[in-house]
Amino acid sequence: MNIEGNSFGDNATIHQGNVYHYSSQGASDRCLADLRSTDPRDDKIRIEQTKGGLLRELYNWVLENDKFKLWYDDDDTKGQLLWITGDPGKGKTMLACGIIDELAVQTRLENPESKIILSYFFCQGTDSRINSAVAVLRGLLYLIIHQQRSLISHIKSKYDIAGKSLFEDVNAWTALSQIFITILQDTSIDNTILIIDALDECGTDQAKLLDFILQHSSLPRVKWIITSRNGPVIEQKLSTHHSRALLSLDLKDNEASISDAVETYIKHSVSRLDVVRDDKALQDELEEAMQQKANGTFLWVSLVMKELEQVESWDALQVIDEIPSDLKEVYTRMLGQILQLKRGSHTYCMQLLATACATYRPLSLSELGFLSDLPRAISEKPGAVRRVVTMCGSFLTIRDEIVYLIHQSAKDYLSTEAFRTIFPSGMGKIHHFLFSRSLQGMSQILRRDLWGLKAPGVLIDEIMAPEPDPLATARYSCVYWADHLCDGISEDWTRINDLDDNGVIHRFLNKHYLYWLEALSLQRSVSHGVTALNKLEALLTAIQ
Repeated sequence: MNIEGNSFGDNATIHQGNVYHYSSQGASDRCLADLRSTDPRDDKIRIEQTKGGLLRELYNWVLENDKFKLWYDDDDTKGQLLWITGDPGKGKTMLACGIIDELAVQTRLENPESKIILSYFFCQGTDSRINSAVAVLRGLLYLIIHQQRSLISHIKSKYDIAGKSLFEDVNAWTALSQIFITILQDTSIDNTILIIDALDECGTDQAKLLDFILQHSSLPRVKWIITSRNGPVIEQKLSTHHSRALLSLDLKDNEASISDAVETYIKHSVSRLDVVRDDKALQDELEEAMQQKANGTFLWVSLVMKELEQVESWDALQVIDEIPSDLKEVYTRMLGQILQLKRGSHTYCMQLLATACATYRPLSLSELGFLSDLPRAISEKPGAVRRVVTMCGSFLTIRDEIVYLIHQSAKDYLSTEAFRTIFPSGMGKIHHFLFSRSLQGMSQILRRDLWGLKAPGVLIDEIMAPEPDPLATARYSCVYWADHLCDGISEDWTRINDLDDNGVIHRFLNKHYLYWLEALSLQRSVSHGVTALNKLEALLTAIQ
């Protein structure tokens, strides 16, 4: 439209281009979408599928536990916080999943007529997106508001000013914790149940979250369940917190119940093992052999079953006999089997395990293949990458084309006891390598209008990723390359030239800066770009 030749009054406003009108409902939807860092309901489904499904028989003992019933039945401040502790692999997460299922039918999650709200969150130390105190509050708030949309007003008053940065900037914890308490005190809610699993895996601001929970454990109309491993920080906090609201349920004090649940899990797992499906006598022998060595550890059973799936029926009993009963010794055995693979294969496995441990979230098969620097004959074929993942024994598992470490204890083992094997040159070296691979991958892939939209002003909600997605191998790199640079720089600044004028970062930003921002926008991750640049600036200041 040409507006030349027209005259307008002094107070006229002229707009040329598309005009978009947003309703208040649309604004609330955007606020909720920006609040969402994950949907805990999806995390729960993924976790249950990864662990082979949830059986009621594995957790129903806790429903009859005296401390659980005291927590559930009491309406006063005696027992509003139930803290479930236990060693790795004892079934804490599946216990939380079971409790959620039992409670959900009585709450708005599954019964719109209920006046009780249930919200939960699963921390996972292997994924930086869901292992921080801010992520926990965002996840809990997301589920609460999903059940009662009117509560979003407590967020929107600040969101309308700050936008998405409300949930991501340096003051996110302060703002969200204040909003969270205001919502819990809203009189339109009768009762709220909050469940946080694996709080020990909250890697960022764990102490803040712990203090927050204990400080507000006596809020009226609010009940909490927390699960965690026994760690020094958590033990110290709990031992010094004297409150009638705190109930402690240690799985060590319930060994008989756990042992019965593990026995049920063994029977269920063996019955589904194809190689012995038609041999009841062998099934009984396998069950007895596993029960004698399991030590009440679900994870041990899961790892053994994965190995039994790879052997013939006549070798099954011998395999169980060879597998140690101690979890760390099982990991040592698994690592030894990898090291015995032919040279090329065991090298590829080491590269995958190092990358899986050092990255900040689980990677897709294509991302893992590229970042691990596998040969192109492998990295460019997801099926080939999948086969290398399988060679890594039970350290890694695949769900929906995403590769996960099997358990936090597996990452702990690889990063401590097996450190010299997995990171022979040190952790800093692998971080710097991942930074370099990221820059290399982005430089090869990023270009103008990567998705061929041919419409610069199109709204992100109106587009879908093309198939195949040209960003597939570089999605992770676009978000986390600067993090790996920061974690990969040693104290010997004289060896670092990445930040020099005309160095690799200078050349990358000079040529690909706008393309990188476009790639971030396609992932709804522009804020990560801002964070990356802030980290680069801080790094430059530190080394000058």
